[in-house]
Amino acid sequence: MRVLAAMSGGVDSAVAAARAVEAGHDVVGVHLALSRMPGTLRTGSRGCCTIEDSMDAQRVANLLEIPYYVWDFSERFKEDVVDDFVAEYTAGRTPNPCMRCNERIKFAALLEKALALGFDAVVTGHYAKVLPGASGELELHRASAEAKDQSYVLGVLTAEQLAHAWFPLGDTPSKELVRQEAERRGLAVARKPDSYDICFIPDGDTKGWLADRVGETPGDIVDRTGAVVGSHDGAHAYTVGQRRGLRLGTPAPDGRPRFVLEVRPKENTVVVGPKEALATAEIAGSRFSWAGLDPVASGLVAADGEDFDCEVQIRAHADPVPAVARIDRDDDGSAELVVRPAQPLDGVAPGQTAVVYVGTRVLGQCTIDRTVSAVPVGA
Repeated sequence: MRVLAAMSGGVDSAVAAARAVEAGHDVVGVHLALSRMPGTLRTGSRGCCTIEDSMDAQRVANLLEIPYYVWDFSERFKEDVVDDFVAEYTAGRTPNPCMRCNERIKFAALLEKALALGFDAVVTGHYAKVLPGASGELELHRASAEAKDQSYVLGVLTAEQLAHAWFPLGDTPSKELVRQEAERRGLAVARKPDSYDICFIPDGDTKGWLADRVGETPGDIVDRTGAVVGSHDGAHAYTVGQRRGLRLGTPAPDGRPRFVLEVRPKENTVVVGPKEALATAEIAGSRFSWAGLDPVASGLVAADGEDFDCEVQIRAHADPVPAVARIDRDDDGSAELVVRPAQPLDGVAPGQTAVVYVGTRVLGQCTIDRTVSAVPVGA
C-alpha cells in the first residue's frame, strides 16, 4: 500500500510513520507548513507546525529512510481555519479550530492531494480506530488509550475520508508506551512535549489576538432581565461560562458570582447570570455530519424525527454524557441534529462541537447553533 504519513514533528506522528514503514508499506513523509510566518519557533509546549517541528519531522524521516516533503498549506489554513475562527468569534460563537483543521486541512485538502498523487491512505498519529461495522461499512471508534483518545476531534470525518485514513496508534494502551517505543527506535522526539493551546496563537492570549484583528467596540453587560450591570470593550472577548474579567459595576442581588450566559454580537451585549443558568437541557445544530452510516441506515431508528439513545461529548477532554438525539427535518428540507442530555450540560456555547457516540463508535457531530437553558429566566 502506498501511504502518505502526515508528520507534525511530534512523537505520535513519528511512531505512526515508523509503524507504517515496519509494516512494509511504501511510505512518504509530509509536513504541513501552516504558518504564514515561516520563522515562527515553538515556545515550550505551545504551538505546533513551526520551523522547529518541520526540522524534527525531517530528522525522523531521515532515520526511517523515507522521502520527505514540506507542503505549503498556509493559504488554505488561513482561509479555512484562521479566518473561520475570527468569523465565528465575531458572530458570538466559540469555535474549535482543531476540528476545522482536521475537517478542512488534514482530511480534506491533504487527503484530496494525496489521492490525486496516487496514495492509498493518509497515516496520522491520532489515537482512534477505524473498524468495520456489521454491514461492512467503516466506523470510527474510540482508541484503547481512553485518557489519550482523540476520536472527538475526528468526529468531522466522513465515510469517504475514513476509507483512506489509518491510525496506527489506536490500539496502543498509553502515550507512555509510544514514547518508550520512540526511544527504542532512536527517535529524537521521544520526549518532546505535547503541543497545546491554539497553534496560531502560541502565547495563549486569544483576547489580545482577536482585538488586533477585529478591534474593540465598547458595549453593555446585562443580566437576564436586560438590566445593565457593567460594560465591556468588545463582545468577541467573552465566551459562555466565563467568570473572570467581567468588570461588573452592579453586584448580583444575592451577592453571588455571575457568569457569561450569552454573547449577542448584533446588539454588542454580553448577558450574565448565576452559575445555575449555565445548565443546558438541549443543544441543536444544522451543520451536522455522520462518520459512516447515519442513524436510519445504522438501524438505530426507522425514520428521521425518532429519538435514539446515545452519548454526547462537547469538549475534547470532557466526559461523555448519556443522551437521546433525533434529526428534525422541516418541509423545506432543512434539518438539525437535536440532542437532549440525561443530565444538563454545563456552560455550552454556540460554535462548540457536539460529538455523538453509540458505545465506542463515533456516530457523527454537529456545530452547536442553539442551546436551551435548564433554568428559565426568573427561576
